[in-house]
Amino acid sequence: MEDQSKTSKNDPVIINKELSIGEALIPVFALIGMLAFNVYVFGDDALSGSNQFILLLGGAVAAIVGISNKVKFDKMIDEVSNNIQSTAGAILILLMVGALAGTWMMSGIIPTMIYYGLQILNPTIFLPACVVICSIISVATGSSWTTSATVGIALIGIANALGISPGMTAGAILSGAYFGDKISPLSDTTNLAPAMAGTDLFTHIKYMLYTTVPTVVVTLIIFIIIGLNIDVSGNTDTSAILSSIDSSFYITPWLFLVPAIVIFLIVKKTSPLIALLIGTLLGAVAAFIFQPEIIRQISGADNLDFVSGYKGIMQAITVDTSVVTDNENLNDLFSSGGMAGMLDTIWLILCAMVFGGIMEAIGALSRISAALLNLFHTTFGLFASTVISCLALNATASDQYLAIVVPGKMFAKAYREKGLAPENLSRTLEDSGTVTSVLVPWNTCGAYHSGVLGVPTLSYAGYAFFNYLSPFMTLLFAAFSIKIRQIATTAKTA
Repeated sequence: MEDQSKTSKNDPVIINKELSIGEALIPVFALIGMLAFNVYVFGDDALSGSNQFILLLGGAVAAIVGISNKVKFDKMIDEVSNNIQSTAGAILILLMVGALAGTWMMSGIIPTMIYYGLQILNPTIFLPACVVICSIISVATGSSWTTSATVGIALIGIANALGISPGMTAGAILSGAYFGDKISPLSDTTNLAPAMAGTDLFTHIKYMLYTTVPTVVVTLIIFIIIGLNIDVSGNTDTSAILSSIDSSFYITPWLFLVPAIVIFLIVKKTSPLIALLIGTLLGAVAAFIFQPEIIRQISGADNLDFVSGYKGIMQAITVDTSVVTDNENLNDLFSSGGMAGMLDTIWLILCAMVFGGIMEAIGALSRISAALLNLFHTTFGLFASTVISCLALNATASDQYLAIVVPGKMFAKAYREKGLAPENLSRTLEDSGTVTSVLVPWNTCGAYHSGVLGVPTLSYAGYAFFNYLSPFMTLLFAAFSIKIRQIATTAKTA
């Protein structure tokens, strides 16, 4: 994930001894039931507003449970406020991604990526290539969010031009993006998990490779098989699409300088907000240099001058804009919602934080984790309860950090009592907490990536093989006692 405020990472786990497990689960079951019915009624349109209100209703149910268990309403509001504050960075990043997408489209940066990508990435290798490309970018940047906002958007565009399913493509993009987010030492979740478990960063990364490498290999094999059997409409003739792009934009390799600068800045640990702002401004400059006619069209002016140029740039940054080509299939592709296009996603995140904040304030999150801890007594059961706890928190707290912090704090002692080294816990937190957050539509990660890539979460979830295979891989290792390091033998085993 990204550099949000660290409030949600460092808050103590709230324990309410008066709250029973049955009461803690009431808001969860209520939310699941209401969301299921709402999605049944609205389908993909549920994320346009109705799911947001359902999350508020779920928060209301949690508040009623809390009040009946002597939790003050002011305390719940304070926790909601803390949760919303912790998403300030994510919200600003979303707005900047919308702005960047607008200037990168108008300047021809994204069309240029698509133009050259169509010539290099044929449909057979496209999906596994997406995994590899996004893996490299995310390892270098430590950020799945930046990967989606840069190469991810371009790859979705290439997929649309080739006639490849956006859901498949987004699944491949996110599989690669979370591979890097999970193992890069630059990733904040990669640093957070060992801190919660009580081990060091590089021991954690080394130990995590045991489950991560097999999972990404299996993911690549699956996408290779899909690529060999895929039937795409765009494979018959891309010359017409290339001609339309070339006639609508000034295509030049010089435009690759802008995304290269943005990636360089992030690798150099520049704040993503600053890097994205610079990328947006550079995109605007590139538009003036290479695409003056497009700026004039967007502004609606007869002639391009400073005022009309300013108007065109600001429209691309803030609201819906599109570049009309002579190919009808490309018109939807060359459109951008700007900052306004991110408002549904921001709305979803805010409502999710209300539900998660109240659940945390009434002690429901810690109560559910404690119940899971008491449910299993074997070593495998301990691993399974950790996985289930992480998955449950991603779905209920709607926050990737809480899915790492709460189980990390709750289970650390249990792992020590079982004689298990802390890297077992940190690996399990990453295998189940970090990567599955993107599979939940109302989780901050699911909402973000869905909004940036323009693909509904439920459309890509079935193809994000790396993300949902990772928890199974960690359970497989636990079941067969593969690389389960004991505290007493830490010095002897690798």
